[in-house]
Amino acid sequence: MSKVRRVRVLGRPVMASAAVTALALTASGCVTVHGEREVVPSATKSEAQKALKEFLTAYNKADKAYDPALDAARITGPLGAINQGGLKSRRVQHPDGNPSHVPLELSDVTYAIPKKAGWPRWFVADTKANRRADLRWLWVFTKGGPDEQWRATYLNLVSPDKMPELKKDADGWAVPVDAHTKNLAAAPADLGKEYTSFLKSGGDLFAPGGHTTGWKAFRERNSERAGLAVQYIDEPENGGSFAPLALRTADGDALVFFSTRHYERQTASKGLSPKVEPDAKALLKGEVKQSLTLDRVSNQVVVDPKGKNGGKVAFLGRIQGLTGAKGE
Repeated sequence: MSKVRRVRVLGRPVMASAAVTALALTASGCVTVHGEREVVPSATKSEAQKALKEFLTAYNKADKAYDPALDAARITGPLGAINQGGLKSRRVQHPDGNPSHVPLELSDVTYAIPKKAGWPRWFVADTKANRRADLRWLWVFTKGGPDEQWRATYLNLVSPDKMPELKKDADGWAVPVDAHTKNLAAAPADLGKEYTSFLKSGGDLFAPGGHTTGWKAFRERNSERAGLAVQYIDEPENGGSFAPLALRTADGDALVFFSTRHYERQTASKGLSPKVEPDAKALLKGEVKQSLTLDRVSNQVVVDPKGKNGGKVAFLGRIQGLTGAKGE
């Protein structure tokens, strides 16, 4: 089974600002407010470059000090949950900071910036890095309102030969896909629900692979161990900055980023207790007597094929991280 990418990745959901200011009346009498109705690029290229640079500076400071406060303002959504959980855990284990810190460096950057109306706005930065240089690092940045700043929201590592070509309009802007569109194998808004259902009961929506059939089979094998029963509970994450985001590919499919939450409850036989690893111990609430529940957030990127003619949703990458632990 292929393993989940475990990288030192980088919060709370950011709600869109409700405040709008009327700018002008058109000849038809319609009101244009802060671009709420006008379809415009989500960002300029210079804005996107600045957002990536400012995030990277904050991330490297946080990683060096193992201090989640240093990049909390530049990160949100599933990536924020993964990052903040990891930093909190490592800070407990290494209170003096990261003894092996090497700054993350990004290069060969291209931007996919969609045109859209209203908020939130978002864009994708496709980069190389000085870690796992064989893979492309796909960053999604979101902005919840005109007075908010750009925050890194999703990250996935994708093999270059699997990365689809994205569709561009006549002006070179990326083309967004509505979360509730019906012309795909599954609407982007439904992928979290479909994925968590697949992990529990199976199905034929997803192509076989390490993050689908392979992970499901592993969990089934792992559910019964000597003196320990393991229960998995999976939930979609669709709200706020955890909402799925999608771009149209050149051949009509969709490149979709979506997130899920996964609980692993370990219950020991009478007289025994689950083993608590250092990462979980640092985040632990309560006392582990007979059970331990691990809380993980996962973000993934898939190709969702056009039409409903039997095409399979194919995983390109998935990153998950421990965000909490509870003992009982």
